[in-house]
Amino acid sequence: MDSLWWFIGALALGIAEIFTLDLTLLMFAGGAAAGGIAALLGAPLWVSIVVFAVVSSVLLFAVRPFLLRSLRKRGAVAETNSARLVGQEAFTLDEITERAGRVKLAGEVWSARTRDDAPTIPEGVEVNVLEIKGATAIVAAEAAHGAAQEKE
Repeated sequence: MDSLWWFIGALALGIAEIFTLDLTLLMFAGGAAAGGIAALLGAPLWVSIVVFAVVSSVLLFAVRPFLLRSLRKRGAVAETNSARLVGQEAFTLDEITERAGRVKLAGEVWSARTRDDAPTIPEGVEVNVLEIKGATAIVAAEAAHGAAQEKE
């Protein structure tokens, strides 16, 4: 009978995952299913809890990152928030240095800077967003960005 509760929990977590699409609850559902299997095989409750914790941890910290990388490569996961801005073009409003600057990105004004030891980018130039750190866009001039891609 205890195994039934584990399987109900796994099912509920699996259904909740449909609404989050983050693969976190799915990993806990896998752990709950493993705990249910342990209970079904006659393990005491404390063993089922340990099995749940171990399997959930392994799935969460080993399997989930791999799955997310794989899904992102295929384009199956839509980037949201600031992650979707990486790779987009922006227009410099000020001179961009290693320490300061501003760009127009996706219709908004963002603080921006170049990577360490990168040349200063003048005002009025199109740049590519390399990454977002907090509320600052790390940018490179398009010519420099193209050269960096060729090296890769």
